[in-house]
Amino acid sequence: MQVAPKSGIAKAIGYALKRWKALTLYLEEGRLSIDNNPVERALRGVAIGRKNFLFVGNDAGGERAASFYSIIETCKLNGVEPFAYLCDVLEKLPTWPNKRLHELLPWNWKKTALP
Repeated sequence: MQVAPKSGIAKAIGYALKRWKALTLYLEEGRLSIDNNPVERALRGVAIGRKNFLFVGNDAGGERAASFYSIIETCKLNGVEPFAYLCDVLEKLPTWPNKRLHELLPWNWKKTALP
């Protein structure tokens, strides 16, 4: 089948062919998903609240908000309840030894007594 070179379908096919290696990478790497739907779902809250972010005050406030969103979504991806995690970690953090900070990352976290 042939299509007109300047048509929309020809442009779409050309776009896909130029990115063919990236588009088929998931076939070679078993850990990769065919789509990015989980990421899209994780970012839905951010997209919905976009207008609210006009009121974070300044760039530093926006960076803090982004950090919290990252922590919360990382908790969810690791099966950790975000509120319990944040309450526990924020209580421990002031006295927690620097060399053991890795224990407080969401994928390592277990609710335990203070060090």
